[in-house]
Amino acid sequence: MKRPVLVRRHRPLRGGQPLAFAVGLILALAVGAVLLMAADHEPLRVYQRMFEKSLGDQNAWSLTLNRAVPLGLAGLAVAVAGSMGLWNIGAEGQILAGAIGAAWVARIGGTWPGPMLLTGMLVGAVIGGGLLALVPAMARARIGVNEIITTLMLNEIALRLLQWLIHGPWKDPDSYNFPLTPVLPAQAHLPTLFGRAHFGVIIAGAVILVFGIAASRTAWGYELRVAGSSADTARYAGISLKRKILTVLLLSGGVAGLAGGVELSGTADRLTEGISNGFGYAGIIVAALALMRPSGVAAVALLFGAVQVGGQSIQIIGVPASISTILQAFILFGAIGAGVFVRYSLRLVPTGVDASGEGGTAA
Repeated sequence: MKRPVLVRRHRPLRGGQPLAFAVGLILALAVGAVLLMAADHEPLRVYQRMFEKSLGDQNAWSLTLNRAVPLGLAGLAVAVAGSMGLWNIGAEGQILAGAIGAAWVARIGGTWPGPMLLTGMLVGAVIGGGLLALVPAMARARIGVNEIITTLMLNEIALRLLQWLIHGPWKDPDSYNFPLTPVLPAQAHLPTLFGRAHFGVIIAGAVILVFGIAASRTAWGYELRVAGSSADTARYAGISLKRKILTVLLLSGGVAGLAGGVELSGTADRLTEGISNGFGYAGIIVAALALMRPSGVAAVALLFGAVQVGGQSIQIIGVPASISTILQAFILFGAIGAGVFVRYSLRLVPTGVDASGEGGTAA
């Protein structure tokens, strides 16, 4: 009698992660097709429309790039923390805090020249996101409080703060009692690149590139990996874990805050309750599929941006936009499942026999 056993490979398969990602995408499309047929829709027609409206022409590309910007920055925020083995689940709240910081600068600097105002708004966004991450960072570094719990709880606090502002002191008196802030000054909007794509695409690409280089080719990035893999080794090497935790979580919060500032100045025209639009939570999926590597965040964010834009476009033909959320989930599940076989192989061994000596360690 034989039983299946997962055996760790001596070396992960080369090119295994892109292959796992492709498997996840194929699985998601297959599951989506089944669901669409069950709802009396033609999968090919739906997928064709999603492709055309997200990647089919210049205007479609501009919409996808705009959507990929906050996804990429949120994914980078999670990946920066993840490079040290930390989990920042508070990117959603940090995006809100960043948008609040940017909106505050716009309120006090409404007459400033455009470049000065935009720079101030983005700096304010980074500071806003970093401040929200400060408490979890200090709690984790000083007394070892789990950052997953504290960052997640602060999402609600950031949302309540935003609601208080837009219903109270920052409410637009001309909004006919809707919870909205006044429209941003004309010079508070990022310039356009092409179609509807704004300059935030360049900003996000530059930030992701800088962090990618820093994580893979600098002593700072090496120290993060050492600290994340073994605390004892880090201490032996003279690396201050407390300082690294503070630095990484503050940077993570600042990057997520930047996403809120870019979204406010690039896509929105005023501060609203839905400014974050779930980008912070989607960023967790983006970072997970990118294996917490900044180098992979941009590609995953672009795909998810296309899926979300395409998902919104199919409502006009009677298909729920939630199909895009289902696709995102199955891309993740499929990629994670396929990713297991990047590091493990499946073997049949006799019952009661330990397979640890056959090419690796049994799981």
